[in-house]
Amino acid sequence: MEGIFDPITASAEFVLVRQLCTLFFVVLHIALVFWTYRDAERRGAMGWFWALAALIFPFAGWVVYLVVRPPEFAEDALERDLEIRAKEMQLQRDFESCPSCHKPVDNDFLICPSCMKKLRKPCIECERALKLNWSVCPYCRTKQ
Repeated sequence: MEGIFDPITASAEFVLVRQLCTLFFVVLHIALVFWTYRDAERRGAMGWFWALAALIFPFAGWVVYLVVRPPEFAEDALERDLEIRAKEMQLQRDFESCPSCHKPVDNDFLICPSCMKKLRKPCIECERALKLNWSVCPYCRTKQ
């Protein structure tokens, strides 16, 4: 029994369109496998595993990867961690803490108000706070 669409499906134009669509989906599938591998490697995930999943399960493996992939690239996470460390170091330079009790103290405190540890010594001439190991006052040039 002859189908109603047999003349259409047997035409050369239909066969060409079907082959072009098949070629398009094969190329798209290979491109998605390659993209999945590269993206997973950049994000610090197992690139070979996700590429294999995208290869074995066409389109479904890629969609699953999109759902479970890490939210950021590995180099972006490293850069963020470096920025955080740099900011922490800058804060440590800007805000001093007591070496004994680790509570915050100002740069001109002579003793820690919490534990009474001696932090600085006063200059004998101008009475400004000096570090304990300084032998000359940088403000008035007086030897200590």
